[in-house]
Amino acid sequence: MKNRILQTLVIRRFLFLLIAEVFSQIAINTYTFSLLIVVFAAAKSNTAVSGAVLAFMIPTLLFGILAGVYVDRWNKKNVLFYSNILRGLALIPLAFFHSSLLFVYFITFLVSTVTQFFIPAETPIIPLLVKKKLLLSANALFGVGVYSSIFLAYALSGPLIIIFGKSNIFIFLSVCFLIAGFFASLIKYKEEDLKKSKTSESIEYDFMKELKMALGLVSKTKKIYHAIFSMSLAQVLILTVAVIGPGYATHILKIKVEDFPLLFVTPAIAGLALGAIIIGNYFHKHDKTNLTKFGLLMVGICLMFLPYGSKVESRAFVHAINYYLPHMLTINILHIMVVLAFALGFAMAFVFIPANTILQEETSDEIRGKIYGVSNSFVGAISILPVLVVGGLADVIGVKSVITGLGITVILIALIRFISDRK
Repeated sequence: MKNRILQTLVIRRFLFLLIAEVFSQIAINTYTFSLLIVVFAAAKSNTAVSGAVLAFMIPTLLFGILAGVYVDRWNKKNVLFYSNILRGLALIPLAFFHSSLLFVYFITFLVSTVTQFFIPAETPIIPLLVKKKLLLSANALFGVGVYSSIFLAYALSGPLIIIFGKSNIFIFLSVCFLIAGFFASLIKYKEEDLKKSKTSESIEYDFMKELKMALGLVSKTKKIYHAIFSMSLAQVLILTVAVIGPGYATHILKIKVEDFPLLFVTPAIAGLALGAIIIGNYFHKHDKTNLTKFGLLMVGICLMFLPYGSKVESRAFVHAINYYLPHMLTINILHIMVVLAFALGFAMAFVFIPANTILQEETSDEIRGKIYGVSNSFVGAISILPVLVVGGLADVIGVKSVITGLGITVILIALIRFISDRK
């Protein structure tokens, strides 16, 4: 059997998309996580961190569906190019006015608004660049690129602030966006896809009609709304963990906030990469909906055990193992956290990659952007309350209780999905 991952990777137009995506995701997520670190360091409060996340989430709720409708009528390559350039230019003033909190939140809102148009173009463009038989492998590679970039940005946000300083970090991120725009400009469509796109643009525009069409397709197609639900839930969990991550590092792991991203993110990236390679090469014939349910179940289990590394560390069998190990190799709470982070990344691959592939297989190019717009808005809608509440809840009942509750909730959702689909 040919290696489908390698077959996909040698497609130049897809490779340009992947490189553009990596630079874009590193830029936007380093910006996000840098703000989280700065806010938590200043306020020492999970509640304050929630405010920074909301600056990104509100435009998702306001403009997600609208952006999806418009992007379906535009050339998606141009959307990727201009959205990266605009975000790059928007960050430059922060190098001079980053001390003004109101200005920082204004730019954050602006950048997030532009990002709403970027999202319905990034993944929906993939079916225009690769053949259908390679879609799962393309999404596996794309997933590794996107989520590794997110985790990498999380890991590097602290060190980059130290290296570049509070002013030059924004110049660095602006350059990353501009590089992403350059590679997006190199993407070439097939001639027939360009003709189809131009034909679509000539059709009379009716916003409400197109929106109803997208919502109707989501509500009537079981595979689509299950995929959107799974992706949305996973993204909300990532945002939630980002909010309480600093508190988890401080109160449970007893390490510096700046050290947490690197220690947690590196194994998560490795797990995600392994999961993507396995899915991309060996799971083409498996039911993708079942893969997403399996992924959610694994995510829930990992989250539920994440706060209890100290209890495992105190077990007699761990002490027995440590007795025979050199001091440098003794098992402690950090080692247990690393294993769980690896498993969490592996599980996330089983959610995002099959779910994205389902959305691409079940939709046409004329409606795909709207479907992703609906998904993006759904994430924004269901994220507002958790992001608002989870920080304050962690301050009141503790980070351990919040993470445990999240894990149990996700496990129950996955089990309900398994049971309901059997009926």
